[in-house]
Amino acid sequence: MQNNTALKLTFRALTGLAFLLQIGQSAECGYRNKPTIQQTQVGFGSPPKFMVEVQNKCPMCPVINIHVKCVSFTQDLVDPRKFKVLNHSDCVVNSGLPLAPLQKVSFNYSHNKFLMSTSNWNFQCE
Repeated sequence: MQNNTALKLTFRALTGLAFLLQIGQSAECGYRNKPTIQQTQVGFGSPPKFMVEVQNKCPMCPVINIHVKCVSFTQDLVDPRKFKVLNHSDCVVNSGLPLAPLQKVSFNYSHNKFLMSTSNWNFQCE
């Protein structure tokens, strides 16, 4: 009977360890946790006003050097420390500095809507 109890305890311990290891693996940052960019129209004048939010979707790691495809966006619309135009179709968020896990950075611009999408980034997982 003691062997049976010990076997059950060993099985529970191994099952618990396997569960914890699985959680750890699923928490790693990858493409499914890529930074997101969302634009919301907040002003309806002429020109319209948009609020842009860029968020690190990884719950575990900071993300750095978030680049955004931003064709024809002009620098005079926003503070370059938040969103800097590098060339005709490449912009960098937050001066390339880290965004903490799940952190957002936001800015507004007044112009017709620009199409934007994240194009490149690096996670800083230890």
